[in-house]
Amino acid sequence: MTTLKLFGSCESGHSYKVQLALEVTGIPHDYEEVDLRVAREDRPEPFRSLSRFGEVPLLRDGEKVFVQSNAILLHLAARLGAYGGETPERLERVREWLFWEANRIGFSMAHLRYGRKFDDDGSYGGTVLPWLRRRFDADVIRLEDELSDGRRFMLDDAPSMVDFSLCGYLYWAEQAHVDYPPLMRAWLERVAALPGWRHPYQMPGAIPW
Repeated sequence: MTTLKLFGSCESGHSYKVQLALEVTGIPHDYEEVDLRVAREDRPEPFRSLSRFGEVPLLRDGEKVFVQSNAILLHLAARLGAYGGETPERLERVREWLFWEANRIGFSMAHLRYGRKFDDDGSYGGTVLPWLRRRFDADVIRLEDELSDGRRFMLDDAPSMVDFSLCGYLYWAEQAHVDYPPLMRAWLERVAALPGWRHPYQMPGAIPW
């Protein structure tokens, strides 16, 4: 099997989703950290030429290149025929959740964290952070309700790309100044108990800022 190469940043929850999926599923891969503080036009090759949008993550799989974290997760699920890729019907459910994540928790939590940790110029002040917090609180209620039937993971009792996608930013609760209700905390603990799990800053190749 061709060894994959992931370009990412340990400060990016979108990168973390993909690196976590690769580590938990045991797919052989190489990893290269990209410093997001460097202007996009100055980022190193071959990342700069390969990345269609100049963003991490970027996955090179043989001669093919994949960008956008949830698109990469869908590729990995189909490639493995597992973690949500077992059947077309299951992959459809994964796809629905990944679109939800991109518009909801992957937006609210990512920007809350950015506003709390990286917003040096104060552009997230005023009404922005409270609006993001309200949106985040609604997202958490939705996820807590989803887990109320006793399932262990988001689709059912088996981990899938949905779990990797949804948790991309959630292990930075202290940086975003948030906490989680009990069913979400238990779910995150189950994800963290999967073989290969590490905190973003403990992933191979991580260089925290």
